[in-house]
Amino acid sequence: MLPSHVAYGLGAQYGLRVATVTVIAWERGTAVPSEYELKALAGVLWCSPAELLTGARTLREHRTAKGLDQAEFARLLGLTGEAYRRMEESGRWRGNDRQSALLTKVLGLTPAGFVTVSGRDEELAGLLREAVTTRWQARVRPVAKLVPLEHGVVQDVLEQLHTDYQALMAPMPSRSGTGRGTGAGRRTERTGTAGDAGRAFLAEVLERFWRTAGVHGPQV
Repeated sequence: MLPSHVAYGLGAQYGLRVATVTVIAWERGTAVPSEYELKALAGVLWCSPAELLTGARTLREHRTAKGLDQAEFARLLGLTGEAYRRMEESGRWRGNDRQSALLTKVLGLTPAGFVTVSGRDEELAGLLREAVTTRWQARVRPVAKLVPLEHGVVQDVLEQLHTDYQALMAPMPSRSGTGRGTGAGRRTERTGTAGDAGRAFLAEVLERFWRTAGVHGPQV
């Protein structure tokens, strides 16, 4: 089916006036359909909403993939409908420990998936960047509050990441002997290489954290 066929089907079967360019934007991930549009889209494509949301990341996307409305999902988690609605709209999970355990069970989340669904990926990444570039010990407690991992595991992972980053950024000892270029030139080249590697390390520090902890990525 072409995007134009999908747009036509949405109008003919569900009364939705959706432009072809909108369908293309959905395909490219530059726009997100509403909950009703998603259900209609699944109907037009002869599949379930869950099949369209295999990469679900937000509370809304996970709930929709389960085929539950807000009231049903809130009851499953022991929340009022209004309290859950505010969390879903803000993209920030604020449930207590028992409710968080229920959320993890109902959605089948990994620890990484829980952090993503909770809307805390950026906050965690910021703490991890601070941990590897400064004193990692000072970041153990705030990181442990965000991730559903044992305190000792968090401590070990932060220490390892800090060690790996500092080793990467450590200056290479100068070596005597012949070679192309001056010693200053070689040091400049080393500094540039280390800087690039350091920036790459920081850019993917969240993935490194979960990998070092032995946890799969944010997908369920």
